[in-house]
Amino acid sequence: MAMNPRAGPPAARRGAPAAAPVTDAPRRGVRAALADGQARLRHLPRDARDTLFLLAVLGWTVLPHAGNVPLWCSLGSAAVLAWRAVLTLRSAALPSRGWRVGLLVAATLATAWTHGSLLGKEPGVTLAVALVALKTLELRARRDAFVVFFLGFFLVLTNFLYSQSLPVAVAMLLSVFGLLTALVLAHMPVGQPALGAAAGLAARTALWGAPVMVLLFVLFPRIGPLWGVPQDGLGSTGLSNRLRLGAVAELAQDDAIALRLRFLGPDGRPGAAPPPAALQYLRGPVLGHFDGVEWRAYGSAGVPFGFPPGLRPPADLRRLGETLRYEVTVEPLRLSVLPLPEATPELPAIDGIGLRQRDDLQWVSDRPLFERLRFVAEAWPRFAHGPTDPIVGLQDYLQLPPGHNPRTLAWAAALRRDPRYAEADAAALASAVLGHIARGGYTYTLAPGLYGERDPRGVVDEFWLDRREGFCEHFASAFVVVMRALDVPARVVTGYQGLDPVPQDGYWLVRQSAAHAWAEYWQPGLGWVRADPTAAVAPERVRAGRPLRPAPGLVAGALDTVSPALLAGLRRGWERLNNRWNQWVLGYSRGQQRDLLKSLGIEAPQWEDVARLLVGVLATLAALGAGWAAWDRHRSDPWQRQRERLRRALDRLGVPSAPHDPPRALAARVRAQLGPRGDGLAALLDTLDAQRYGPLARARPDPALTRHFLSSARMAARTPSA
Repeated sequence: MAMNPRAGPPAARRGAPAAAPVTDAPRRGVRAALADGQARLRHLPRDARDTLFLLAVLGWTVLPHAGNVPLWCSLGSAAVLAWRAVLTLRSAALPSRGWRVGLLVAATLATAWTHGSLLGKEPGVTLAVALVALKTLELRARRDAFVVFFLGFFLVLTNFLYSQSLPVAVAMLLSVFGLLTALVLAHMPVGQPALGAAAGLAARTALWGAPVMVLLFVLFPRIGPLWGVPQDGLGSTGLSNRLRLGAVAELAQDDAIALRLRFLGPDGRPGAAPPPAALQYLRGPVLGHFDGVEWRAYGSAGVPFGFPPGLRPPADLRRLGETLRYEVTVEPLRLSVLPLPEATPELPAIDGIGLRQRDDLQWVSDRPLFERLRFVAEAWPRFAHGPTDPIVGLQDYLQLPPGHNPRTLAWAAALRRDPRYAEADAAALASAVLGHIARGGYTYTLAPGLYGERDPRGVVDEFWLDRREGFCEHFASAFVVVMRALDVPARVVTGYQGLDPVPQDGYWLVRQSAAHAWAEYWQPGLGWVRADPTAAVAPERVRAGRPLRPAPGLVAGALDTVSPALLAGLRRGWERLNNRWNQWVLGYSRGQQRDLLKSLGIEAPQWEDVARLLVGVLATLAALGAGWAAWDRHRSDPWQRQRERLRRALDRLGVPSAPHDPPRALAARVRAQLGPRGDGLAALLDTLDAQRYGPLARARPDPALTRHFLSSARMAARTPSA
């Protein structure tokens, strides 16, 4: 029913208030705009619609790389995809070869300038992202579309070079589903098949392939690390073999999980209580060389020991209390040092990784750890180690750079001249230094600011005597410098201290925010003694295992303000899910694979057994697939079956037809030969043509329409012509 546009709303003409329609107007406007947009998309030509869908999938696939590639690559790829979408909507010509070659050369030069090379992971991924976007500018024929599809699949893989987390896996699963849908669309016949039909076929195809995927995952020989490559570098996240003042404070603002621990009882079952917070130290890199600015580990690149192995302090690890049995899952650290509960005397053999314990109790591997590790070991929370008598190798831990921190060295000399400490041993001197920290007005903070801007050679002076604000590495570094100035061997130890207060899914979490630095000094008759200067200024950090927390972000802060319990619950739920993903998918190891094969009857499985089993199962599946294909070959196309039934019905009415005639041609022929009594049949043929080739084309014939046509044809055959 038409309305007079000048008459106004019916309610207003009856005298009702007009406020409600005005209030609802924006909502109706949004709905109308959405409906208009959907209508425009439905009436786009098929090529335009399919191209826009493919561009959206590619944009989604490229999106996780925004933080991995240079800014120019992210913005340029987004601009190219948007440009191609505008050209599609306007049905405009694609850019010329000159434009495409120019953009390709620009992208190549920018990659070489940004990364300094065209070889390696970083430049390779940058070029891959740029090339996928540029390839869409010559997307004309089906051949070009296939190239873009498979470049898209390759781009999905490159995302896992940076992260194998659950969110990235879900995002890439959607990308694969979108690319499969686009691939199905490219193989569908002419007309405008619905996206839903193509997506359904892609989903069914993926489900058929899912068992093979699971089989390959379970039985394929474990070759690790799959995603790590050598140029990822050492210590790019987490702990490092070197330490500058402020580095641990930056790390402590990262709430990511570093390790998961599960403590085992005497029977080997999980559920035992963790050690007291004051004993929850996880030993990482031990740093003994100091150049005045940075601490580094002896034996690392460019930092040789001063003495040969026979003269260096031996480990000589001695247990002083109970044994703690634990299971640990270590996240990929990209570091060759494995942080473990102090003190872990032995580790089980881990396939493909050589682990050894150094004299300073660090566990080091023969290569950076790019994969997740899980194993069971024992620790001695109460222990002693190192030589009990002075040896020449201890001189390495007295070294101080000349000309650095003269005021701190003068302070130490004044302490030694104090009659109370003139003949004091190492323990008394350490107690005096710790007492100075406790009573000297020091502040424990995550944001102490930069040190050494005025005088790079007086970093410790500035902290120890002037500003007196710092994080754990400031206190540990200053303590070690002072102890060395007092002629006591000392070194910095880094790692983690403290666990989350509540276990998640049975595991106690060690976060990067628990990163910590403490000190060890050598005492005759005892060996190396742990001293944690942080406990002198912030005892709750060590005795309760409560690290400082950075200010939360905007969203987390708002949730915490509204409902702290909600934020904590969401976090626990996500970490529980993420832990199961890590344990059962990313953590699936050769050991678990061997256990599975043993349960299948292979007592001592080797990789040859795995390969034979895998080949046998795949051959069986291939034979089943070949049999199904042979059976399916004898089945005809459902559209072809429908057409043959309609042609036979038309033959009985005396209407000739050919196999290549479309339904609309048959409708015209029916009207010409049967006149008015064929109008119903012609209308049904027009409907069939719309279902097959129209904007809302169906994936399969409509059986109701077929039955209606056959019954109408029989009635027409019984109706005499006029």
